[in-house]
Amino acid sequence: MSNIQRITGRGLPLRGNDIDTDRIIPARFLRCVTFDGLGAHVFADDRHAANGQHPFDAPQYQGARLLVVNANFGCGSSREHAPQAIARWGIQALIGESFAEIFAGNCLAMGVPCVTAAPEAIQRLQTLLETAPNTELVLNLENLTLSGADLTLEVSMPDSTRQMLLSGQWDVCGQLLANLTQIHQVAAQLPYLAYRNRRVREPDKTSLVPDGDTERFPRLRQ
Repeated sequence: MSNIQRITGRGLPLRGNDIDTDRIIPARFLRCVTFDGLGAHVFADDRHAANGQHPFDAPQYQGARLLVVNANFGCGSSREHAPQAIARWGIQALIGESFAEIFAGNCLAMGVPCVTAAPEAIQRLQTLLETAPNTELVLNLENLTLSGADLTLEVSMPDSTRQMLLSGQWDVCGQLLANLTQIHQVAAQLPYLAYRNRRVREPDKTSLVPDGDTERFPRLRQ
């Protein structure tokens, strides 16, 4: 299991309230069989309309690991492709005024923290990143702070979510692999999983004949 306690890296400011999942990853990209390659199409329509001026295209933000957003980010449909696209672009954590609940849950399932801060704090952070894009940020989930340059912000997230990230319990597949021996032990006791180890008895052919009358049904004689 993967414990997530601290994320360090440069930040990317993305201004705007109510940025929905259809803007994050347009519906035409949902036909993919896997999530591979979705990062290249994150905010595809917004980036096209901005003609290269979108923050995700700006040279100074390439390689950023923390995305700084405003209110109700990730609203709209519940498509898990949205956080997948953001993460596969390179983002490892999001800081915002508020997040849509399902979007935040999909991020948690991937080990991507979504923390919140007061609107004025978020705007100060976005302004800092716009004027000094090389600022190194540190998101600390243990003491719930975000620091960078001379700025330190208090951030928040549900305690249950925080504990899952700190302990690694967000990683469902990791939990299964860590308890593989117990899983095999339980599986061996389940009759619907252990049937392959049992021999199938041949049916008694006389039981297929009324009153066992094999004289009238010679093909069913033993």
